[in-house]
Amino acid sequence: MEYEWDARKARTNLRDHRIDFADAVIVFEDDAAITVVDESSEEERFVTMGADQIGRVLVVVYT
Repeated sequence: MEYEWDARKARTNLRDHRIDFADAVIVFEDDAAITVVDESSEEERFVTMGADQIGRVLVVVYT
């Protein structure tokens, strides 16, 4: 699967959270990942929690 993201947001995320978006998308390959709809947003938004390739549990919020 291909993913795309805003380069500025990716740099900010790396600076603030020390997680590269290229690493974060690995959670979508985690068979144990959990995805829920974010009801607090006016736009369609999802939250997925899963593990990356080195075992860190990450929470990814996306539209």
